[in-house]
Amino acid sequence: MKDLHDVIIRPVLTEKGLFDVDEKRYVFEVPVTANKFEIKQAVEAVFAADGVKVDRVNTVRTIGKVKRQGLHSGRRPEVKKAYVTLKKDSKPIKFFDGYGN
Repeated sequence: MKDLHDVIIRPVLTEKGLFDVDEKRYVFEVPVTANKFEIKQAVEAVFAADGVKVDRVNTVRTIGKVKRQGLHSGRRPEVKKAYVTLKKDSKPIKFFDGYGN
């Protein structure tokens, strides 16, 4: 089993992602190999002091774009994002305070 702190790479702080902070929906970048069950356990464990309870997890996997520099071509890395929705009775994550509308 992986260390739960390695499942969440970083929060995604984009304008689109921050619109849903008021509805207790947060976006995190996760490893491509992580599944929804591991992501749910990791969020509840990392933010346990805040009293966070996860309702559901949706994931999006984006393939890296092909980039060229002259004759050489390469690919940007793949990214997997997890959209985590908290339960109604759950407390919000304190890290995201002040970022929402």
